[in-house]
Amino acid sequence: MADLQKTSRQFQTILDRCSSLFEKKLKDYGPAWRILRLPSLTDQIFIKANRTRSIQNNTVQKIDESEEGEFIAIVNYSAIALVQIQEGVSDQVDMDTKVALELYKEALQSGKALMEDKNHDYGEAWRDMRISSLTDLILQKILRVKQIEDNLGVTQVSEGIDANYLDMLNYAVFALIHMEEERNPEF
Repeated sequence: MADLQKTSRQFQTILDRCSSLFEKKLKDYGPAWRILRLPSLTDQIFIKANRTRSIQNNTVQKIDESEEGEFIAIVNYSAIALVQIQEGVSDQVDMDTKVALELYKEALQSGKALMEDKNHDYGEAWRDMRISSLTDLILQKILRVKQIEDNLGVTQVSEGIDANYLDMLNYAVFALIHMEEERNPEF
């Protein structure tokens, strides 16, 4: 039980870090993302996950970007996608920043609740995974979402798009927890 409590605390710390960046960007840009259709968000996550894989595979980088920043972006774009699923896509910015932030935080908490349920059932198996494996799982989920989108949302036996976005959000948080533990073993 102590491990689950530690994970819940760590998970929330990472969510708070992601929220802080999201809130700053929301102040700079407003909720301009309201016009993004789900395939656009899926493609943004795909770009971020591919960039993460590139950082992991290449010894030389020409652009100074970090895995951490890419994983935070995956968390935030996944949460935005969940808001878009719930609220629908708009042709214009149709909500104020306070509502946008509340909906974003609700999406993060949905991810956390799912993580707690899965960790209860599966144990802490993700703790033995490599960050590169979490990256690959995110890419796999993206490809699944793209296929579901190509099928116009119709699935035979699979989870829906929202479940895949929640999983991507959680895998990215797990990767960020691993990174923080490498920097700070007391985390």
